[in-house]
Amino acid sequence: MDMYQKGISQEKRDSLELAEASREAEWNYPSFVRELFHGKLPWEFVHPFPQQSEEDKKIGTEYMERLKAYLTANLDPDEVDKTGEIPASVIKGLADMGAMAMKIPKEYDGMGLSQVNYNRAVHMVASYCGSTAVLLSAHQSIGVPLPLGLFGTEEQKKKYLPLFRKGAVSGFALTEPGAGSDPRTMKTTAIPTEDGKHYIINGEKLWCSNGNIADVLVVMCQTPPKIEKGKEKKQITAFIVETKTPGFEVAYRCSFMGLHGVNLGVLKFKDVKVPKENLVLGEGQGLKLAFSTLNTGRLTVPAAVTGMCKWGLMVARRWANERKQWGVPIGEHQAVATKLANAAATTFAMDAVTWLSSHMAAAKKLDIRLEAAIAKLFCTEASWRVIDDIFQIRGGRGFETSPSLKGRGEAGYAVERMFRDARVNLIIEGTSQIMRLFIAREALDPHLRRIMAMLNPKASIGAKLKAAVSAGLHYLVWYPKMWLPSPAPAGVGDLPEVLQGHVKFVNKTTKRLARTIFHKMMIYQQKMESKQNLLSRFVDIGTELFVISSTCSYALSLVKQGNGIGESPVELADLYCRQAKTRVERLFADLCCNEDKLATSMAKKFMAGQYEWLENDIIK
Repeated sequence: MDMYQKGISQEKRDSLELAEASREAEWNYPSFVRELFHGKLPWEFVHPFPQQSEEDKKIGTEYMERLKAYLTANLDPDEVDKTGEIPASVIKGLADMGAMAMKIPKEYDGMGLSQVNYNRAVHMVASYCGSTAVLLSAHQSIGVPLPLGLFGTEEQKKKYLPLFRKGAVSGFALTEPGAGSDPRTMKTTAIPTEDGKHYIINGEKLWCSNGNIADVLVVMCQTPPKIEKGKEKKQITAFIVETKTPGFEVAYRCSFMGLHGVNLGVLKFKDVKVPKENLVLGEGQGLKLAFSTLNTGRLTVPAAVTGMCKWGLMVARRWANERKQWGVPIGEHQAVATKLANAAATTFAMDAVTWLSSHMAAAKKLDIRLEAAIAKLFCTEASWRVIDDIFQIRGGRGFETSPSLKGRGEAGYAVERMFRDARVNLIIEGTSQIMRLFIAREALDPHLRRIMAMLNPKASIGAKLKAAVSAGLHYLVWYPKMWLPSPAPAGVGDLPEVLQGHVKFVNKTTKRLARTIFHKMMIYQQKMESKQNLLSRFVDIGTELFVISSTCSYALSLVKQGNGIGESPVELADLYCRQAKTRVERLFADLCCNEDKLATSMAKKFMAGQYEWLENDIIK
């Protein structure tokens, strides 16, 4: 976060510089979440809650019905889990109905579905078969269709995008055995030929979703470094690679705890010759492409995990009524009842965040890099808690497999499979830890720019003084505002009375968050980057404020629509917001009173083997 911090290794400094050079530095559009971290509640960005047009909603509903009918008639998720294969006939059938080209524009023979309709489709598929949801989403949320749609040339689009309506499968190859969240350690190279017409790729990629069955990939490679201002600058570049090209090899298929039908493993590139026309965006622009792709691609994950949780709610509701203990349904026992209510309220909040962020992406009026990251972080972590509770409510039947349940004559609810499939969502497309650091970096960007300008060792004394005066004048005006009360934003009065207080809490707390961040930055300055737990708590507070805002607005929109659901959305929103406010207060307390220093010290001792005696009486 702070490349001018003293005492950090050159290796880490190089990684920070590469990341900084590749991130989207400018904010050309406003961001709801960014404003929250800086003391403002731009309520007008989330209220009224965005709605699909009737025409677009009809298109999505009709397509989902076709998709549902096809999957339920042709695909057995238990069989996919058992065999580890989605039948080739099913993949072809999905392609024939355009499922591999849902987001591709019609001019390139795609379905041209909106972001909202695409997420609705993946949401539904994930409630039925997690492996099939990954096949579809990895292919077009981060695979070739999205980066080409964002950055591809017209020639590239015309050549490759029509292939996906015909059944071609794609993937995105970034991770390597030794390179994950730090792309500086990437080893795969792409060296231009002497005539400059091709690049020769050599290297190895790991865990590329769909990679083992892909027809075309976006592959991240090191191209020759460039010298800028007398210093060698590493270049990460993206290429389109057709897997039929000589030298490409699927070397290994990995097996996993869940999602047994996914096809990914080790991909090897040995002298793979790629025409220069297959370079995407430009030399050295690969990470920029990757970051931009993930901003939008992450939105599919919340849609998928929320679909899984809704299926889980159905199972929990039925079982809580059916199963009796001590003469009453288990759902009437308080310990289980609390889990049921929490699962319902949390799933409602996930739904709100999923569709708000999807609509924001579709409208293209906001910079959604923070909203997308928080949607991914919140929904994956919340879904894991919900699914864990549903697993517990089902008891032994949650642990038993669906085929086994069916084999002895019971309903084959695949809670065990859902549990296994769900865990990886906290890891893929940015682990929860990386997401928190990413959100913190982007949310604190205005503060960091001012501070880094003053700390830059390469800047002249005059430049540093100018930066200091500019920052001082800014904070002289900004900081007092963070202590002054703000009137409730216009439109809050539209909410049911029970929800108005929750939004007023957000309006007040966003200022508390902003000034607390400022205080900590003044205390730690250059060391702020190393205070990862502190940054994570800030992110978690901002996340809860975003979710409360989304949930209250969503509840109002559903009540206005009617549909026979009465005031139930308000009840769900109220419970979630009450619990969220308690969590926020606890997080503020933890900012000052925590055991981070002690735990960090103990971790060093643990790694040095001082607690190795705890590993006694085991088989090593």
